[in-house]
Amino acid sequence: MTEKFTLTGGARIGMANASFPFADLYVDKDVLKINASIVGNLVFQPKDIISIEAYSSIPIIGNGIKINHRIEKYNSNVIFWTFKNPNTVIDEIKMTGFLENTNSEISTEDLKILERQNQGEFPIKKPVAVFFTIAWNLLFLSDIIPFMLQDKKEGLPIGIGVKLALFLVFISSVLALVSEKFRGLILKEGREFDDIKKLIYLTAFITGMLFIQFTVMNI
Repeated sequence: MTEKFTLTGGARIGMANASFPFADLYVDKDVLKINASIVGNLVFQPKDIISIEAYSSIPIIGNGIKINHRIEKYNSNVIFWTFKNPNTVIDEIKMTGFLENTNSEISTEDLKILERQNQGEFPIKKPVAVFFTIAWNLLFLSDIIPFMLQDKKEGLPIGIGVKLALFLVFISSVLALVSEKFRGLILKEGREFDDIKKLIYLTAFITGMLFIQFTVMNI
């Protein structure tokens, strides 16, 4: 028996997909976690699992394991993608004792897991996600609508609105990286920065580069 099993790969939760390497699998005898950043952060106790089976959509690049579970708050379609043989991954999970540990008593840690499950799979607070979605779209539309109304369209619909949208996401990503208080504002209670860390780094890099490029080129 092994104490724990970890693996980096991709994940699909419902219709949302996180490609490699933006998902992590963690398993020990008490818990199975799939961290797919903002796509979803799932945590299972042994009693939550109906079965774990090999899954394949595209040979080699579309292999994974499918988690069949009982949690109503989670999407029923949960797949962890891996380049490893799915049956080997299932064997590694079995070696942790997770699939045999179904009769353990409820502990304090179990109660924390139940609370997190009740929050659903999305790690960011819903009002925060709504705010950024609305702000992003309004700022983009402030450039796109005037551009579409022009009789003679020249260049690209990139102005102060698009630049502000990129800067908003960039500075928010930086704050998430450096400020624990800011993380507390955007993350659900009990969630950790590691749940979204990979995506935050990628988002900061992309939005920062685009903002600099559009500003320097004066688009």
